[in-house]
Amino acid sequence: MDFFILLIAVLLSGAAGFVIRKLVAQQAAASVEAKTKRLLEDTRTKQKELLIEAKDKALAIIDEAKKEKETYLQELHNQQKRLEKREELFDKKLLEFEDKQQQLTEARKKVDQLKEDLGHLREETLKKLEIVAGLTREDAKRVLLDNTENSVKEELLSRVRKLERESSEEWERKARHYISIAMERCASSHAVETTTTVISIPSDDLKGRIIGREGRNIKAFEQLTGVEIVVDETPQTIVISGFSMIRRQIAKIALEKLVLDGRIHPGRIEEAIDQAKKELSVEIKKAGEDAAYEVGVAGLDPKLLQILGRLKYRTSYGHNVLSHSIEVGLLAGLLAEELGANVSVAKKGGLLHDIGKAVDHEVQGGHPEIGRDIMKKFGLPEEVSYIAIAHHEDNPSTLEGIIVKVADAISGARPGARKDTYEQYVQRLEELEKIATSFDGIEKAYAIQAGREIRVFANPDRIDDWAAQKLAREVANKIETELKYPGEIRVTLIRERRVIEYAR
Repeated sequence: MDFFILLIAVLLSGAAGFVIRKLVAQQAAASVEAKTKRLLEDTRTKQKELLIEAKDKALAIIDEAKKEKETYLQELHNQQKRLEKREELFDKKLLEFEDKQQQLTEARKKVDQLKEDLGHLREETLKKLEIVAGLTREDAKRVLLDNTENSVKEELLSRVRKLERESSEEWERKARHYISIAMERCASSHAVETTTTVISIPSDDLKGRIIGREGRNIKAFEQLTGVEIVVDETPQTIVISGFSMIRRQIAKIALEKLVLDGRIHPGRIEEAIDQAKKELSVEIKKAGEDAAYEVGVAGLDPKLLQILGRLKYRTSYGHNVLSHSIEVGLLAGLLAEELGANVSVAKKGGLLHDIGKAVDHEVQGGHPEIGRDIMKKFGLPEEVSYIAIAHHEDNPSTLEGIIVKVADAISGARPGARKDTYEQYVQRLEELEKIATSFDGIEKAYAIQAGREIRVFANPDRIDDWAAQKLAREVANKIETELKYPGEIRVTLIRERRVIEYAR
């Protein structure tokens, strides 16, 4: 019974809940529908406002576009008017130009006609003058030129002499100033090399041990070194003779080691010579490094310094080539400072200008070309490598090349720097006098001041003052072309007339 009552109560409560929920849902739906209607109405109102606003903007844009179109059309119209005006002006100018061209053409025809008439008139006048003067045109021209030359020759000669004297004095003064400054700031010593090296030994008893039984030691030594060992009666002295300074130096080092060690036999001689070669290689490299440091040149390849150091054992006219190269490098740097040239290029070129002499006995060709190839091989710039060629050219193309050529001449021309034999000295003087007397009109010539000057005496009847100037230059040019000499040679041409009378 209770169960049925409970069931009925549950069913009634469920039905009541369903009815309440349905009523709440109906109220909510009505509320949502009202909101939706309000939103739709608001949206329609805004849409109408936006459409009205858009139409207003569109109308404004259309009005603005119309105004711009009218402005653009007005500008086009104005430009068209300006173009029409310009075209009219151009047509006028063109017509004026054609008129002027026609006038010029007519004027040119008149000028050509006048020229032709003047030509005929000139020919007729010249014919009349030839008849009156009794000379042809060429004869009259020659007479006029001869008269003019004779009248102005002395004046021109005096002016030429004045200009040459003033310019030569000025340039000579400047050149002496620069060279004297460079020479004063560069003081280097030099020594005359010979073909022999003298070694002192503590006792003459060592001479026999150096010679060895039946001369086997000295023969082995000479065969391995390529020099000649002179063992004579001079006390405590052995002489090494040979033209190669490197071989003599190797022989000297090896012989000093053998004398100090006391063991002298072919096996020990070979070991000493090998050690001497290694020591000399180190010494050669150090000599190249010291030379570069002394001149102030940095950044050279170690192999290039090795080749440079070999110049320590190379001579030219009795002058040590490495000492000469150092001196040329220093002088070139000092001259470059005075003349405003590239000091670095001048120093490098001066130091390496004779580097080809280090290998010229091994490589075919002259040392200038070999030197240039060596410097190019080690990556030196063209302006530096060119100096190897420039210092033997008559007219180097760069200022640094000229400076190194001058520095080379200064170094080689110093008294005592180079050594000539008596026969070479006499031969050079004879060739100098022979060149001077080979010219027509030269009576005699004398080489003086050890070949630094030549005095040439000209025949005054055959050579006048004007021709003397030209003749002196020709003699100097021929000496430059045919002779090789350090420094410069002064050519003094003397033309004088002596008149002798006797009072009795």
